[in-house]
Amino acid sequence: MDTTVRYVTAERVAHLTLDRPDALNALTPDQRERIIGHLAEASADPGTGAVIITGTGRGFCAGADLRGGTNTGGSGGAPAERVPGDVARTIRLGAQRLVAAVLDCEKPVIAAVNGTAAGLGVHLALACDLVLAAESARFIEVFVRRGLVPDGGGAYLLPRLIGPHRAKELMFFGDALSAPEAERLGLVNRVVPDADLAKTARDWGARLATGPTRALALTKQLVNASLDGDRASAFAAEATAQEINMTTWDAQEGVRAFVERRTPGFRGR
Repeated sequence: MDTTVRYVTAERVAHLTLDRPDALNALTPDQRERIIGHLAEASADPGTGAVIITGTGRGFCAGADLRGGTNTGGSGGAPAERVPGDVARTIRLGAQRLVAAVLDCEKPVIAAVNGTAAGLGVHLALACDLVLAAESARFIEVFVRRGLVPDGGGAYLLPRLIGPHRAKELMFFGDALSAPEAERLGLVNRVVPDADLAKTARDWGARLATGPTRALALTKQLVNASLDGDRASAFAAEATAQEINMTTWDAQEGVRAFVERRTPGFRGR
């Protein structure tokens, strides 16, 4: 049984761990598909309230595993002939689907960046709703070092987080960014000592898992969409989200608890 992507749910928190430390958790296509599947599972599972993504060893995720090549024959023989559209299709069905799976997950997703995040690994982390980083973590937009254009939605994510000039600086030079510098730029919510990363991620996950799950999902959807539309569209989406959310048990419980001056007991429904 392949254990390079581990998925365990405990106390309403799904823990998704990349466990291929010898390769700095670089992703093979099979691993990528498993992550996408697990995120879809967490999204649909009423017993899951939050997701934590992390890695083992010195790396969070070193991006896509290119060592085996991307256009080999079905039996691992000579490379197949490349035709126009192959690369775009590979990116669309691969790296972009992975990042979209994080953005579209209906549960809050926390990245616990334990080490090096490079290439697609950076974008996997930045697509998460909250980013915790160990002091030893590094973020590297490595594409330019390979003569490549960023993939996995990097040119979409980075400018929205830190603005176009900073995004271009990171992508043009490909320099390693320390965790404290990433926090200063706004790419990371919090930097913690390496020994505290797992516990901090569990604590954040536990808080989210006991929250109003549908309200959090709708809030995530509103925030993610807010940068792509005009004010009228954002206000309309907000009103619709409020309408939907007020049908949930948690929203009604929250109002009851406020009136009764007590702490609400959310059920994630």
